[in-house]
Amino acid sequence: MDLEGWSGMQTENMGVLQTSSMGWNGPPAITGTPVVKKVVRLDVPVDKYPNYNFVGRLLGPRGNSLKRVEASTQCRVYIRGRGSVKDSVKEDKLRDKPGYEHLNEPLHVLVEAEFPADIIDARLNQAVTILEDLLKPIDESMDYYKKQQLRELAILNGTLREESPSPHLSPSVSPFNSTGMKRAKTGR
Repeated sequence: MDLEGWSGMQTENMGVLQTSSMGWNGPPAITGTPVVKKVVRLDVPVDKYPNYNFVGRLLGPRGNSLKRVEASTQCRVYIRGRGSVKDSVKEDKLRDKPGYEHLNEPLHVLVEAEFPADIIDARLNQAVTILEDLLKPIDESMDYYKKQQLRELAILNGTLREESPSPHLSPSVSPFNSTGMKRAKTGR
């Protein structure tokens, strides 16, 4: 086993390779800039738009839209406050339990980042910009983002129907109707 050139432990987090400078017999060495943790709160305008589905728009099909925001910015995004739990009966039961104190507050989004001090603000600003765009209500007929989410959901569910299907892809057209293919004789 060749251990020469071993520079410490390596871990992979969200596709980014991080090298720890911790040796076998001591704490990690101090690197250039310290790692800082920051949290930004964005209020959701539920009072101005009570019938708009902000949570659905943020989450997307099976949470994929929110996962994409997290993956592209490498920030964690949490939806908190009244209306953040899908089942309102369950939300009422959880409201005063430890860890669920946020359910007494209005609906909001927390963006959390933990990066070196020189890049944390850029990552947080990137995430906040994306989320602020998603928190602007748009008329459904003009909402390209929602159309993409519905298309993605249809693909995930296996129910996607193309707008203008080609005749050779349509499930209602039988390949046996053409002159090139014939049914096998079954003896009936």
